[in-house]
Amino acid sequence: MSKTDSTPDNERVRLDKWLCAARFFKTRTMAREAIEGGKVRYEGQRPKAGKFVALGARVQVRKGATEFEVIIEGLSEKRRSAAEAQMLYTETEASAEKREENAWRRRMMQAAEHPPARRPNKKQRRELQRMKDEMSY
Repeated sequence: MSKTDSTPDNERVRLDKWLCAARFFKTRTMAREAIEGGKVRYEGQRPKAGKFVALGARVQVRKGATEFEVIIEGLSEKRRSAAEAQMLYTETEASAEKREENAWRRRMMQAAEHPPARRPNKKQRRELQRMKDEMSY
């Protein structure tokens, strides 16, 4: 599949459909909700779901703790295989490095957490609550 096989050059594609086709979101509804919730930026601006995308445009997508910055390389409205979906965009180097660093940081934080050997008893719970109350002031 070439980068523009799925749609002719003169056809326009909505941002929500493109995000679904590029497999950033599983459904178009989820893509629309993310756009309306401010989790997607198109050329640095908050777009509407019906915004038509252009080749070479920058799109930032935030999904939970993961953030992507991609450049649109192809247009498609239809959801296809993951390999074909990856041909629709190129992730910037800075975005990939930042994503890997954040993933590493989350793994280290998770590894550093040691769950308690057992549940706190009544006295320990009261001490924890007292500490939390003091820290909140």
